[in-house]
Amino acid sequence: MTEPQQEPLDVPVPAIEVPVEPEGFDVEDFPGGARSTIEAILMVVDQPLTPLELADALELEEHDVREHLLALEDEYALQQRGFTIREINGGWRVYSRADYAPAVEKFLLGGQQAKLTQASLETLAVIAYRQPISRARVGAVRGVNVDGVIRTLTTRGLIAEMGTDGDGGAMLYGTTPYFLQRMGLSSLDELPALAPYLPETDVIDELIEQGHA
Repeated sequence: MTEPQQEPLDVPVPAIEVPVEPEGFDVEDFPGGARSTIEAILMVVDQPLTPLELADALELEEHDVREHLLALEDEYALQQRGFTIREINGGWRVYSRADYAPAVEKFLLGGQQAKLTQASLETLAVIAYRQPISRARVGAVRGVNVDGVIRTLTTRGLIAEMGTDGDGGAMLYGTTPYFLQRMGLSSLDELPALAPYLPETDVIDELIEQGHA
């Protein structure tokens, strides 16, 4: 006896989404050409872009992109614009001009609490000028426990672990490229001359020993 054949179930097949490639373009077709196109992109990015990244995206030569970036920087300075573009660690991004820093700071703070607390700023300063430095030494300089502040600065990407102390094995901390970016610096050499006012390493060690006594 043969079993009755079952009718096939009408099961809907899920549609497969195929990514759509953006339409091609020629930057020279845009008003202002390649230079204005580069400017438009820099206005919307959160992270600095290298000339190579811009060149790949716009199908341009890297050296041509670099010339456009330098020309834009000169144009903004000549026109006394409130913003400029700067190269930080090989990447370019739009920044407000340093001449207007007091006005920008007043607007952003607006009488409200700054994003970083005073304790965080002080700890960040010690690390920036005495890096690589251990948590204990930072605490000795500030005279308070800095465990929570270190975690906050690490979470925000301003500092990072830089290895361990060869003597005691303590974790050492230093600033990150993101710290330089946020400060608008190309390197730590551009930091203001504050280091002479901070205690030397041997003095810091003495402070640690006194705290353990």
